[in-house]
Amino acid sequence: MKIFSALILAVATIVAASLIGEGLTHLRTGDRYVTVKGLAEREVEADLALWPLHFVASGTTLQQAREEARASREAILAFIERHDIDTQQVELQRLNVNDTAANPYGNNDGEQRFIINQTLMVRSTEIEQIRDTAQAVGELLDAGVVLSSDYGPSGPIYLFNRLNEIKPEMIAEATAAARESAEQFARDANADIGTLRRANQGVFEIRARDQAAGTSEEQQPIKTVRVVTTIEYYLD
Repeated sequence: MKIFSALILAVATIVAASLIGEGLTHLRTGDRYVTVKGLAEREVEADLALWPLHFVASGTTLQQAREEARASREAILAFIERHDIDTQQVELQRLNVNDTAANPYGNNDGEQRFIINQTLMVRSTEIEQIRDTAQAVGELLDAGVVLSSDYGPSGPIYLFNRLNEIKPEMIAEATAAARESAEQFARDANADIGTLRRANQGVFEIRARDQAAGTSEEQQPIKTVRVVTTIEYYLD
């Protein structure tokens, strides 16, 4: 009986050792993977321009401030039309009237009492036309228009809205670049690329093409779209 019990214990020990060894083998194999990144970049051109034209008019009376605002508005519309931009693409975005006499903390000794802040927004898909016109904005100053940057950007902003159209191709490019890096690593490690373990598409970024201090992406009509994918492959 003792011999039989010892035999059973020995067989159980051998089986347990075999299972543990197999488990450790799978664990080591499961740990054999490589993490690689793939980059895809593409230069694109903005497809929409938004140009907010902020201007200020003032006067000792509300009527005087209104007349000055009307003259400035007409000068802006004439400027836009002179540069072949459809005035139908211009709309009023902001109108603010300030009575300085109503401010108990202000200095009301000045001559100007009423201040009108107004914004006309130009919306256009003609990017080059907006760029060229923005270079001639000095004509508005010559016409007596008082431009202001207190309520937002002082020049056009350029937007790229076709990101979804180029996403599939860029993801494919980034994935191919990651696969190429993984294959190179596998060759150096005398291994083969196995199945996919994990994948992360990454976030698409729209950056300014020219990375200059004080220049934002929205100010540049030419942009760089960038995506980085992170992929893990098992190694055989």
